[in-house]
Amino acid sequence: MRIISGKFRGRRFTPPADKWPTRPTTDISKEGLFNILTNELDFEDMRMLDLFGGTGNHCYECISRGCEDATYVDKHVPAIRFVQSLAKDLKIEDNLRVVRSDVFKFMASDKGSYTYCFAGPPYPLPTLDTIPDKFFSTNLLAEGGLFVLEHNPNHDFSEHPRFRNLRTYGKTYFSFFE
Repeated sequence: MRIISGKFRGRRFTPPADKWPTRPTTDISKEGLFNILTNELDFEDMRMLDLFGGTGNHCYECISRGCEDATYVDKHVPAIRFVQSLAKDLKIEDNLRVVRSDVFKFMASDKGSYTYCFAGPPYPLPTLDTIPDKFFSTNLLAEGGLFVLEHNPNHDFSEHPRFRNLRTYGKTYFSFFE
């Protein structure tokens, strides 16, 4: 895996693969997503939230592009340790808040207001279809903010009242909500 752009551009990292329940966003789909985000968001003024953070890939990309306030949420301890270790190596501990929590419990309790929120849940998660409703039942998204949900072709959010558009990269789908 690699960081595509910004001050850490080209930096590669390899998370341990043993028994990890993560499915990192591919470089091709991540690059496509960040090409869109670059035209829509100001990374330097961003407060970002990464739900189901996994490897931390999304946080690193945002921080590399100038985000100074990123929050990573995951409950898998080896993933959290990996993210903490890489944050230390990159010297971004002051920019990255790492939270060990079930995502749904975090959403119900956190009082933050984020300008950009990304959720990359495991595709077989039985409650994946409920994520937009649960997310928007909170006040996590700042006014004018953007929420992006990564999923596969088995899910369709086009009828959701906050749905804006869909971008696809092979079997990786990004639903945009505002």
